[in-house]
Amino acid sequence: MNSIIIPTPLRKFTGGTGLFESPADSVKGLLDDLVASHEGLRPHLFDNDGDLRSFIRVYVGDEDIHELDGTATRLTPGTEVSIIPAIAGGIS
Repeated sequence: MNSIIIPTPLRKFTGGTGLFESPADSVKGLLDDLVASHEGLRPHLFDNDGDLRSFIRVYVGDEDIHELDGTATRLTPGTEVSIIPAIAGGIS
């Protein structure tokens, strides 16, 4: 099984669950399983074309999937994946 860590701001769409597990062998499969189980997450993670939203970062271990094979990145059993939403702010 592989696991994905759900950040606190998105846990309201998972019933408070902070960890999701799936036997998926790719980042795409893991994300697809996640939104199939928690449909309310879909619009927060994916745009209307089904692409990962630009302000969402996904990490496999310590590596951004954009530096790997994107959502096609393969997973080996026991891999931990993290979703990191961008945070806006600063001084205007």
